[in-house]
Amino acid sequence: MTSMASTHNATLYYSEQLPRKKMGMAMQVLKVGYCGPKKAERCYMVRAKSSSYKGVDVVNGEKVNGVHVGGVPYLGQRSTELVKEKSNNSSSGDHAYLLGRFVEDRVVYRQTFVIRSYEIGPDKTATMETLMNLLQETALNHVASSGLAGNGFGATHEMSLRKLIWVVTRIHVQVDKYSSWGDVVEIDTWVDAAGKNGMRRDWIIRDYNTQKIITKATSTWVIMNRETRRLSKIPEEVRKEVQPFYLNRVSIPKEDADSEKIEKLTDETAKRVRSGLAPRWSDMDANQHVNNVKYIGWILESVPINVLEEYNLTSMTLEYRRECRQSNMLDSLTSMAKRGNEDLKISTSEKDLECTHLLRMQADKAEIVRARSVWLSKQKHNV
Repeated sequence: MTSMASTHNATLYYSEQLPRKKMGMAMQVLKVGYCGPKKAERCYMVRAKSSSYKGVDVVNGEKVNGVHVGGVPYLGQRSTELVKEKSNNSSSGDHAYLLGRFVEDRVVYRQTFVIRSYEIGPDKTATMETLMNLLQETALNHVASSGLAGNGFGATHEMSLRKLIWVVTRIHVQVDKYSSWGDVVEIDTWVDAAGKNGMRRDWIIRDYNTQKIITKATSTWVIMNRETRRLSKIPEEVRKEVQPFYLNRVSIPKEDADSEKIEKLTDETAKRVRSGLAPRWSDMDANQHVNNVKYIGWILESVPINVLEEYNLTSMTLEYRRECRQSNMLDSLTSMAKRGNEDLKISTSEKDLECTHLLRMQADKAEIVRARSVWLSKQKHNV
């Protein structure tokens, strides 16, 4: 995965001549000089608040995300050494303020995000899809910043040479609190071995201001051949690349994790079925299949609207069974029960629910994703 800007020489410096804008507080404007391989200088306008917020806020009129809020110096300080990078290729230090940083002896990767207006739902808080996208972004940046990234989407150098990619087989997310628009969250991620031929990746999300953990997640990944689409053992060369980053730590204790088998739904056992769901071109990722986060939206298509309105989705487990491509038409199936496996009466909004889901091919009914979700009543819980 190549860097967004593979610079040969980048320097950030303060310019007295650049215009300033007054927006209720003092603003400093910086000029970034960038010289690429052809020695052509490009200038970028960077705006940052010089009051209490410490991160870069705007580049060329566009807000940036992923800044390390706690580590960027006040731009009000007229230092010519705020950021000075000289390297032939991008490395973990080149984009530390844009991507994130390593902590705990470079085995934990930490990145900061601001929740944007287009990442919230009708209740004005981040959605499960938003959280999953942030987890995925942090994982990819972890690989890129470690220096392991090859020319694949999150693949290492040795994986790229062998045309191998990572694919997720299972992910479990527990949400204690959803962030609101404008909130800043801090995400930590790390990896460890999962059996002989798998890798486990964990995350925790904190509220940046309170440092309280608000979300935990764990996942299992295996290697697949990019061309044959078949699973592969982890080559020893790849194992040697990733082993130095292994950390024997779990975000969710084993006794609290959802490790139970997810039962398969059928037309007879499902309470609701939504058919005719069609992947779009924009749903595809760089590995030429539907991005795994997109499945969540299709799964929720078969959840009753009153459940979406009256409950908070506090836990979700997904088991990925098969790839999905743009040409496939999908069915979404859902069954619901009160927590404790008792029968559900949808109109009883004070009960907590557990749902089982299935996303399948419409043509041959082949399974794509099995899922389980837990919903807590908003009348009883403030999540």
